[in-house]
Amino acid sequence: MKHSTSRWARSVALLAAVSILASCGLPRLGPNKREIYAGSVQREGDAFIVAVNDRVTRTTAVVPALGFSEEFKKASTLGSDTIRPGDTLGLTIWENVDDGLLAPEAANSTILEEVQVDGSGFIFVPYAGRIKAAGNTPERIRQIITAKLEDQTPDPQVEVRRLAGDGSTVSLVGAVGGQGVYAIERPTRTLTSMLARAGGVTIEPEIAQVTVLRGAQTGKIWFQDLYKTPEFDIALRGGDRILVEEDTRAFTALGATGSQARVPFESQSLSAVEAIAQVGGLLATGADPTGVFIFRNEPAAIANQVLGRNDLVGAQRMVYVLNLTEPNGMFMARDFVVRDQDTLYVTEAPFTQWNKLIAAFTGSLGAVTTLTSAADAISGTGG
Repeated sequence: MKHSTSRWARSVALLAAVSILASCGLPRLGPNKREIYAGSVQREGDAFIVAVNDRVTRTTAVVPALGFSEEFKKASTLGSDTIRPGDTLGLTIWENVDDGLLAPEAANSTILEEVQVDGSGFIFVPYAGRIKAAGNTPERIRQIITAKLEDQTPDPQVEVRRLAGDGSTVSLVGAVGGQGVYAIERPTRTLTSMLARAGGVTIEPEIAQVTVLRGAQTGKIWFQDLYKTPEFDIALRGGDRILVEEDTRAFTALGATGSQARVPFESQSLSAVEAIAQVGGLLATGADPTGVFIFRNEPAAIANQVLGRNDLVGAQRMVYVLNLTEPNGMFMARDFVVRDQDTLYVTEAPFTQWNKLIAAFTGSLGAVTTLTSAADAISGTGG
């Protein structure tokens, strides 16, 4: 009787363990390859699954293009004597008569100190009227005033001096050594020299972006390109606002990788191999190198080229597949460009789930042994 009860207890415990394993899915990092392929358009899903090859890498190799417009690049360097809004001028006017338009009695000259250039770039000179000063040199302003006065007083002589100026400044904010407002002076007339004046950038040069706002215009450039392409070292203008910030692009890594996280880009362009390296590589104990996937919402123009069609409209869900075990698999991964908001997912190797099953089953057998021992003890006590 005791033997029968013990055997019955073992059978019940074993059946319970098997039932638990059958009814509950084993823990895992995400979908396997079979499940991903089941979601393809070819199988009535909503994503296009594409194996990466040379044509795909060329078609999808889109890196954000940054640069300045021609208007920015063609702006000439300001001279030290160019008048700007906010500058203060000093004027002296001599008249070749005893009773002149401007000169007091018994004097033949008039001194106008601290003539402010207004926000629109104009000054006012009695009898000459409103004169455009900003953008002109003191010599050109002298000629304009002389021409306007000579019809009213014989042979006027005019001197124009730039006394001071606060209109020729730019503001720098963001990741620079010293944020603040800086004057455009002889050594700091271009973007690179002004950045140097502010202490340079304080983030990694590879991911630093420089934005210049000039009125309604905006231009953005990679910091490193300022030195690679001399024409991007634009001349500054009073009122320019300069922002230095870190690249905000990032991708998400999931699955059998060294870490699962949202990962910022560390360079202007990022390949699949570099992305994998950034998250610690593939898990040596569980990753499937044939199941490296890049999930992306691809613009219709690129999706049509990749798929060889022309009827797709709107962003398309694309899943790019990399097989690192193929002879050229690593080359494909090296050439495939990862883009902003991509999701890098690596599936688990099939044996990983098998190991989990064995471990779970072994644990269940341990539970069976415990239950059996308890049943035997209870049976013995009862006997």
